[in-house]
Amino acid sequence: MSSSSTYARLLSVGSYRPSRVLTNEAVAAHLDVNDIWLHRRTGIRTRRVAGEEETLAYMGAQAANAATRRAGPGAETVDCLIAASMTHQDHDASLARSIADLLPEPPRAALDVNAACAGFCVALELARCLIQGHTFDTVLVVGSERMRDIVADDDRATAPVFADGAGAVLLHGAPEPGVGAPAWGSDPARRHLITRPDPVHADGEPSMLRMQGPQVYRWVIDHLPDVATTALLRAGVDIGDLGAFIPHQSNDRMITALSVALELPPHVSVVRDITHSGNTAAASIPMAMDTLLRTRSDLSGKLALLLGYGAGMTFAAQVVQLP
Repeated sequence: MSSSSTYARLLSVGSYRPSRVLTNEAVAAHLDVNDIWLHRRTGIRTRRVAGEEETLAYMGAQAANAATRRAGPGAETVDCLIAASMTHQDHDASLARSIADLLPEPPRAALDVNAACAGFCVALELARCLIQGHTFDTVLVVGSERMRDIVADDDRATAPVFADGAGAVLLHGAPEPGVGAPAWGSDPARRHLITRPDPVHADGEPSMLRMQGPQVYRWVIDHLPDVATTALLRAGVDIGDLGAFIPHQSNDRMITALSVALELPPHVSVVRDITHSGNTAAASIPMAMDTLLRTRSDLSGKLALLLGYGAGMTFAAQVVQLP
């Protein structure tokens, strides 16, 4: 890496969405509610569900390939891949390594991150540090989730919300800052709000996710606006400098409440990929970023505030320059 390449920036983004579409009507059939009730509570109309062949590694590799293709010729050479996921069940094998080995030119370095729905933002900060520390020049950050594997169809708190998919961004060394320092951490006193007591039962079957939705909502609205404001301060920008707000796609009402609490100016685009993608945990922010840039190419190069949060009451926020 050149000594002038002190910073990290996003070169491109890609995503993968499973082929199967799960409608509100199909979800409601297990919950004794109707599709109108589901949409009002979540903002979701459809979500994607991975098939047996659409593994975490497969979806992650598809998203990574999409990102490298969009970056242009020469971008296939990647030094390191960081994978974020909360649904990786095989603890004897690295998800990042499995994704890397499916790429045309597998990077030699690969590592996993599990910070639940904040995982992508946490992995993005690790990538920034690796690049700015001159360890690597090019890093892929991938979020890949099969949330429907750990969701009970009859659980009103989780079944309407969670979905499957993958998203990825490619980062490279740059002479100017493209990824701001984060505001991140966790709130262990409230980790009981989203739990999986035993991730894998003795019979090998995964246990189900449990969530106290109203309490999570209050925690997010009470705590996360300050986290987002801190990320803006650390990046040295004002909220009016933003072109977009890309929060974790947890719940449409939550996204609206955060936008109001932050007093976002009218020109800031608030991404609501949740409407047709659902909540894909660590994959949701890069998937939402991809949706934004496909529909609003004029925002390429603009600043965006990312905000992730989830199980363990982990949180992370940073400002990035969109690819």
